[in-house]
Amino acid sequence: MSLRPALDIGIWNAWILTFVLFLMMMLSGVFPRDVGKRITPVKEVKKTGKFMMIVFFILIIYSVFLPLKLGTIWFFAGLGVYATGLIISFAALFSIAATKPGEPFTTGMYRYSRHPLVLGTILPLAGAGIASASWLFLLLVVTLTIISRFSLIIEERATVMKFGDSYKRYMAVAPRWIGLPRRDRDIILYQKGGNR
Repeated sequence: MSLRPALDIGIWNAWILTFVLFLMMMLSGVFPRDVGKRITPVKEVKKTGKFMMIVFFILIIYSVFLPLKLGTIWFFAGLGVYATGLIISFAALFSIAATKPGEPFTTGMYRYSRHPLVLGTILPLAGAGIASASWLFLLLVVTLTIISRFSLIIEERATVMKFGDSYKRYMAVAPRWIGLPRRDRDIILYQKGGNR
């Protein structure tokens, strides 16, 4: 990995990987139109969302100039992270489509992550950064992750206000980023004030 940013326009650049994220976002338009309304909009989330979109578009633009390290361990490791993220994204989109209007997303991929769409965006971007062995690209992905974390905390508070105890129980079971759902014993410990 080089600390000096790579700037080389070419066919075999990271844009090939980041372009798929655009297609995935367009695919979400195939699902019911009320999906956007079902995700809890909060003013603070919208503000952080603007910062997230700015960093996201910087990443997309930079990916046009960022050559992939084809045939290296960086490329294959990045491709694995990238593919994992895309699988999580598509699973999350199908989980959203299967959820009845007016209910929180808690089934399918949402059993393993409270925010699989965010995770499914960050992982492919991280994979593109690894596949091109770019510290700058990965630093931008870390920045996006930090901004996302603040946004998700605000969104979760608003969702608890909207859905109440049922969402609190869901939060006690499902990890914020990724993992196995917690067992009943862990939930009881959490409800008694133990560590999460």
